[in-house]
Amino acid sequence: MSFSLRQLRYFVATAEQGQISYAAVSLSISQSAVTTAIKELEQDVGIALFNRTPQGMELTAGGRQFLSHAYEILAKVDEATHLNLVSSDVEGELTIAATYTVMGYFLPLHVERLRRLYPKLRLQLYEVNREAIEEGLLSNRYDMSVLLTSNILNPALSTETLMSSVRRLWLPAGHRLSKLGHVGLKEVAEEPYIMLTVDEAAHSALKYWSTTPYQPRVMLRTSSIEAVRSMVANNLGVAILSDMVHRPWSLEGRRIETLTVKDPVPSMDVGLAWRASSAFTPAMRAFRSYFQQAFGLPGTNA
Repeated sequence: MSFSLRQLRYFVATAEQGQISYAAVSLSISQSAVTTAIKELEQDVGIALFNRTPQGMELTAGGRQFLSHAYEILAKVDEATHLNLVSSDVEGELTIAATYTVMGYFLPLHVERLRRLYPKLRLQLYEVNREAIEEGLLSNRYDMSVLLTSNILNPALSTETLMSSVRRLWLPAGHRLSKLGHVGLKEVAEEPYIMLTVDEAAHSALKYWSTTPYQPRVMLRTSSIEAVRSMVANNLGVAILSDMVHRPWSLEGRRIETLTVKDPVPSMDVGLAWRASSAFTPAMRAFRSYFQQAFGLPGTNA
């Protein structure tokens, strides 16, 4: 068995987008290149990875298993490519607070890497809301936090954004809006809307809705991202959420597609926060340095 990283990336893009044409656009390559790579990959692994249907490319059972391996391989390659680590002798304990979304969809992979890279660094994690994090940082209950920096307004805190996750419209496979190509909040307002409430998602959503003449027709408010995923996949409503929490399949195995909204919708920014007056310990510097290197940010001497 022999396959390339290029084939894996094209396969993952197709699995996530559900259409070769969408995958080609996201990769900035031709559709024929994606088609050829997937055919070659299927020959290399000896199984069919997709069922070709009028609705697009649906993963086979073997394709779903292979997707999980592809994610692991690409993550390891990314780690090896981007990390140029400082001394692993750093030791000490850090209390790290994170919000619900960050804890569930961002932090675990990085905690696992940190434990391997800094074996003497002990991390104590707490999942709390943004208000509790701000209070805890200012009172020295937490050393640092990983959270949605786009929600932080307190001038006594310093923040560093690591990544910006685009918010897109979530739709069930074959939804009428997916055929329009260009969709704005006007069209979204005509559909039943599933409003996520956790991590101030509803507040963030209403801020950009309020700049338009339209309002979402909310049929459910929920703190569960999986509930949103399931409701959308079962054609009970649509939602606008970030790529970071998007998964192409619901728990029932039904497909969830995404569309870019043509109206201005701010990204969800994820990053670090700490008390502005904090004197960085070696452990804090190592923690921050890891994320700076992982996301290609310039280092500092904090």
